Amino acid sequence: MAATDDRRPKYQRIADSLREAIRSGEYGPGDRLPGENDLMAAHGVARMTARQALGVLRDEGIAEARKGAGVFVRAFRPLRRRGIQRLAHDQWGNGRTIWSADIESRALEVDHVSVSEETAPAHISAVLDLAADDVMCVRRRRFVVDDKPVLLATSYLPLSLVTGSAITQEDTGPGGTYARLAELGYEPAHFREEIRSRMPSPDELTQLSLAPGTPVILICRTAFTGEGRPVEVNEMTLDAASYVLEYDFDANPKPASPIADAVPGTPA
Repeated sequence: MAATDDRRPKYQRIADSLREAIRSGEYGPGDRLPGENDLMAAHGVARMTARQALGVLRDEGIAEARKGAGVFVRAFRPLRRRGIQRLAHDQWGNGRTIWSADIESRALEVDHVSVSEETAPAHISAVLDLAADDVMCVRRRRFVVDDKPVLLATSYLPLSLVTGSAITQEDTGPGGTYARLAELGYEPAHFREEIRSRMPSPDELTQLSLAPGTPVILICRTAFTGEGRPVEVNEMTLDAASYVLEYDFDANPKPASPIADAVPGTPA
């Protein structure tokens, strides 16, 4: 194993040693890492090799460069997204935002909200069992935690269900969209989430202020009523370096809902 490691490029080995120093606590959040000159002297390597080693940590989201100051351990504490608890009826049904399960006492801001009436993409219409030319209510938001953009979300709802409700307004009120759907007689009772990842588009790179090389996580959530009617599709783009996805469930769950097989999945 050691021989294999020794054959790897020097910059990868240096990056590994820095990563281990961060994990062990030698360098904490906000601490400055050794600079290029320090790494050149300590490891006997060229400047380009030292620069590549620091670049690996930046690309992984572990470190961030500050112009004129150096490279620092990223201070942002990743969000723990509790995928099951956050969607419980006790959250939105009691007027709390589903985000309260994730952020604890941290500062959350929705710094961009737009609501429009649009003809949705074909794959969204298929999931919501609508005709291709049906108009939907489309809600777009950007979520910022501790001054860091972490998530972009676009929700699609049949306009025929939500016309005249607070869902068509920027502020949906206590409990958010799901609480308003419940008031309209379309209470979500079942959710399905599909998760994948990829590299960000140029627009996502800008909107989420991502470091080069940082991937995004894509989560597509569909909300169903107790009768199996799909009432919302929410497509989310998450900064992968800002999240830990947590799913807490029993070893002997209830039988899978037939809803999951009755509605077509959302393609990429």
